[in-house]
Amino acid sequence: MFDKILIANRGEIACRIMETARKLGVATVAVYSDADARAKHVAMADEAVHIGGSAPKDSYLRGDVIIAAAKASGAQAIHPGYGFLSENPDFVDAVAAAGLVFIGPSAAAIRAMGLKDAAKKQMQAAGVPVVPGYLGENQDPAVLAAEAEKVTYPVLIKAVAGGGGKGMRKVARPADFADALASAKGEAATAFGNDAVLIEKYVDKPRHIEVQVFGDGHDAVHLFERDCSLQRRHQKVIEEAPAPDMPPEMRAAMGDAAVKAARAIGYKGAGTIEFIVDASEGLRADRFWFMEMNTRLQVEHPVTEAITGVDLVEWQLRVASGESLPLRQEDLSINGHAFEARLYAEDVPAGFLPATGRLDHLQFPADARADSGVRPGDSISPWYDPMIAKIIVHGHTRAIALSKLSRALEGTQVAGSVTNLAFLGALARHEGFGRGDVDTGLIERDLAALTVQPQASDAVRALAVLAAANLPEGPNIGFSLWSPLRRNMSLLHQGAAVEAQLAVLAADHALVRLGETELCGRRVAGQWRIDGAPMIPVQKAAGAIHVFAREGAFSFTLLDALARDVMGAGPTNATLSPMPGLVKAVFVVPGQAVVAGDRLAVLEAMKMEHTLTAARDGIVGQVLAEAGQQVEAGAALILLEEEA
Repeated sequence: MFDKILIANRGEIACRIMETARKLGVATVAVYSDADARAKHVAMADEAVHIGGSAPKDSYLRGDVIIAAAKASGAQAIHPGYGFLSENPDFVDAVAAAGLVFIGPSAAAIRAMGLKDAAKKQMQAAGVPVVPGYLGENQDPAVLAAEAEKVTYPVLIKAVAGGGGKGMRKVARPADFADALASAKGEAATAFGNDAVLIEKYVDKPRHIEVQVFGDGHDAVHLFERDCSLQRRHQKVIEEAPAPDMPPEMRAAMGDAAVKAARAIGYKGAGTIEFIVDASEGLRADRFWFMEMNTRLQVEHPVTEAITGVDLVEWQLRVASGESLPLRQEDLSINGHAFEARLYAEDVPAGFLPATGRLDHLQFPADARADSGVRPGDSISPWYDPMIAKIIVHGHTRAIALSKLSRALEGTQVAGSVTNLAFLGALARHEGFGRGDVDTGLIERDLAALTVQPQASDAVRALAVLAAANLPEGPNIGFSLWSPLRRNMSLLHQGAAVEAQLAVLAADHALVRLGETELCGRRVAGQWRIDGAPMIPVQKAAGAIHVFAREGAFSFTLLDALARDVMGAGPTNATLSPMPGLVKAVFVVPGQAVVAGDRLAVLEAMKMEHTLTAARDGIVGQVLAEAGQQVEAGAALILLEEEA
């Protein structure tokens, strides 16, 4: 076993690796950018090395600097985590050339699986079923259109070097093929520097089921499947293991195919074989096909750990240090069911825009596993993925595990940044998902219902009023000499005033009037309860009151008279940056006429590009930003002339 390893990553995965390394007695070295100088993973490590600026290209993608840090610190091996350099074969070669061990597969294995078309050809040769389609090198649009006709519509155009849904287009009829092809190729060229595509048969009711494999370079085993069908825009939201309603014969067939794939490339370490499954007639052993292999540890690996009892990071360290596979296939079995929900700083009503903010309060339930790279007081950086945590639960049955997930999400408290927590809770309570009737289109079909913004109930608003009043406990709490027994209070919530009247009757008894409604508050063990209902958690942080109800989290602040007078004021002619980010392009100049919906600029933030459009017809008055400029949230980028 190694004495010391360097972790070439950040956030929750860096912290996750450190936990296992500590368990094995292995010292850890963290690397960090300017933005991460006070990050949780830096504090957890035995030592830390600064590697550059906040942008990934200036730090976490600098393989030479990371290797130099490993050698200078005396680390014997580098664990890449996932993302950044984890699937970069040139980095793997450089690690080996420096006399260090890469905790992961060989460069040859990564290269073999790096391009989707080449990988599928290799899998076909190994006897692994692949989706019907065209994997040829001829990229002539006429040839691709003819091949699409052979596959039969609907078809899927996919970038051969793709990932994350980029360079992917569904085409329902031949007349739409040319435009979809041009769009996919353009996006692929921008994202990957390679505009080559392949054509696949589009599956009508697709499920995304992947198999966890592990190899030691000589042999391989599988650790069963995960269902990752609950996706939005090809991004996973909630994962589970095992897949619901999986027939034993199909599980065996998928596991066998995954092991064949790993053995075909002499795979070493943790990897995932991703399959697309046609669930239109239920799960059948002849209806799954290879999509791609992820040659690294996956974000959703904890659900596999929960059902198998295996620490996959421990296996990675043991195999990389020269051990054989810790267990044989017959030694592995499934125990119960597990779910993982990805908690992000996201503005759901704004179209799931990544968000930033200081985490004024952060608390996870004690009966769930929470893998997180942030702590209370930390800030969500605009430079990296806005994940706050992964919430993982395990139960003896799927129904029990899903109930535990719902409760765990209800018990998770985040204040200081908008999140997708209410959205996750709605998914956990979704009737179809509860039955296990899932496919990759579920979220999009029910998006409107799943993203309904929760409204603060009278009970929630009354709790906020009581918390804002900051009433002391004591026998004379209701006594008043100079002030009236009833007092008016104003709070601000979601841009609107909450007007209330508070009457304090005793140390543990108060009345809150909201309009024509009066609610009774009783204080029990230091916590207020409204009208005898169960206690709802309330936290005060950074000058705000946060109420964490089952339906969502609600924030309030005390409102003074001046603030109430100017509420809602602000320019109506400004296009503002919705978050901190980098201006990638500006499409207008002063004096140009625009109509509502016209593209004005593109902002890059949180690994995504966001198109900013005109809110109304008008004439561009000022352009206040230029391509390449870093801007803060709320910064005015483009001003329209005042309307006549």
